[in-house]
Amino acid sequence: QVQLVESGGGLVQPGGSLRLSCAASGSIWHLYIMGWYRQAPGKERELVATITSGSNTNYADSVKGRFTISRENAKNTVYLQMNSLKPEDTAVYYCYARQINTYWGQGTQVTVSS
Repeated sequence: QVQLVESGGGLVQPGGSLRLSCAASGSIWHLYIMGWYRQAPGKERELVATITSGSNTNYADSVKGRFTISRENAKNTVYLQMNSLKPEDTAVYYCYARQINTYWGQGTQVTVSS
């Protein structure tokens, strides 16, 4: 089993920034992909960004140019730097990792509001 623990969510004003972190622990041998999904109230969970162990990245169109995903393989940690936040970015953000199985974190709330 792999455990994912997120941190860094909170309340921020429109135009502000937040940085999310997610640390993986447990039975890790190679996390091929790590990333972030989000789920807003009344909506389905959607991809935000992913990054492979070789640092290939993929972003949702809605966050391109504003969010940056990165990872530290030695620490099994993935980050999401979120800039120029908008009210529509408000959601619970879930960390995601794929080894043989897929693992999810417990989620961290991000609220963008004045």
